[in-house]
Amino acid sequence: MKAIQFHEAGGPEVLRYDEVPVPEVGPGEVLVRVHAAGVNPPDWYLREGMKVMPAEMRPALEFPLIPGTDMSGVVQEVAPDVLGFAVGDEVFGMLRFPGFDGRTYAEYVAAPASDLAHKPAGIDHVRAAGAPMAVLTAWQYLVDLGHDVPSPFTGQVHRPVPITPGMTVLVNGAAGGVGHFAVQLAKWKGAHVVAVASGRHEQFLRKLGADEFIDYTRTRATDVVSGVDLVIDTVGGPDSSRFLAVLKRGGTMLPVFFAQYDSEETASLGITVSNIQVRSNGPQLAEIGRLFDEGKLQVGVDSTYPLPESGSAHTRAAQGHLQGKIVLTVVS
Repeated sequence: MKAIQFHEAGGPEVLRYDEVPVPEVGPGEVLVRVHAAGVNPPDWYLREGMKVMPAEMRPALEFPLIPGTDMSGVVQEVAPDVLGFAVGDEVFGMLRFPGFDGRTYAEYVAAPASDLAHKPAGIDHVRAAGAPMAVLTAWQYLVDLGHDVPSPFTGQVHRPVPITPGMTVLVNGAAGGVGHFAVQLAKWKGAHVVAVASGRHEQFLRKLGADEFIDYTRTRATDVVSGVDLVIDTVGGPDSSRFLAVLKRGGTMLPVFFAQYDSEETASLGITVSNIQVRSNGPQLAEIGRLFDEGKLQVGVDSTYPLPESGSAHTRAAQGHLQGKIVLTVVS
């Protein structure tokens, strides 16, 4: 079969379209013919050699590596101990995350059945492949964590804040993968949603349910918003603390990407800061899949690239300002 591999860490140019063996199915697994694979930040973090992590925390990588965690496809083979899936089933999932063995940038993948759900009938393979990591991140932050594993960043177990009608939720970086799902889930729960993104995303986000839109290139959110119950910051970085000013006392800050907050400052403001490491969860995806089928969730697709052009997909990702997800097409 064909797959994308890299034999050393580096830029998008290290991604190679290679011939590799079809994986064997182990206990608890199914073999999936991949139709599409989602592109996510951990894919390029891995390709770069995990430089995003402090040197002392970086894992030892054994090359060559096949990147990717998200995929949608059709079951080709089922291990004898697997129940609930059969040959011919359309499935989607985020495989073996956190970890580096998803291997979804390939024509076939051996997938843990516990990480899979039946693909929603109402969306195609491209959209299904674009969903898992981003939607599970938003779901585990906002709806149901689904496990009791402490966050590696804080050492604490995250507790989702119940979103009730009338609450105000602000999403920074609202047009991206996690952001556009956070907007929709907060709206589904009855919140008043404030979306922060660049101006070209306004119509996209209003169609997804945003009640207010702030073009951050023209207006500072802190100048026009206050009394927010919950902030979901998908951007992170050194300026993240500016959003503390929009929260009311007793509010919650949820940083999705790396961001540092002064514990004394947040305590003085009565603000809780919490984050997670998203984890694979097939049953959660099955529950989310029903929302896709009911039309309550949509997947935004920024762009698609054929599997051999994975390097171009990573180059697009590095440009930022995505509207939804980048997806690799494997079966046309």
